[in-house]
Amino acid sequence: MKHIIKFSLLFIFSITIMCCGGDNKKEAREKTNTTKKENSKKKEAIYDLSNKGIGPIKSLEFSAEIHKEMAKKGATIFKSKCSVCHKPKKKYIGPAIKGIYKKRSPAWVMNMILNPNEMVQKDPVAKALLIEFNGVLMGNQNLTEKEARYLAEYFRTL
Repeated sequence: MKHIIKFSLLFIFSITIMCCGGDNKKEAREKTNTTKKENSKKKEAIYDLSNKGIGPIKSLEFSAEIHKEMAKKGATIFKSKCSVCHKPKKKYIGPAIKGIYKKRSPAWVMNMILNPNEMVQKDPVAKALLIEFNGVLMGNQNLTEKEARYLAEYFRTL
């Protein structure tokens, strides 16, 4: 009789554990689905090529050919002011630069270079990047529009 009672208690305890665990699994699945939806929205924001950003540049269209002299000047600026946090082909403290124009408009890139503080406060893509890169703010290098344009041209060569 003692064995039957022990077995019955063990059986009830096991069923209780399994039933409670099922809700946690369901909650975990729901959380995962919610997180996937949120991440999808973040990626949509990050790849929004219509976003021009916030700053002095309202539009920027590149010529078909890369302007080599501008790109050369941009490479020099990149090495002296940007390479501490950015690497051309891999994530570092900040995002990789290679392929940037597949993700963001040229005007957005220029505005991020020229106006990083206001961008991270008001622009949804910049806000998402701030979160992605652990709250590390992009420093304002106080570049002129001409210098930022050189950088933009250099980014095309990567």
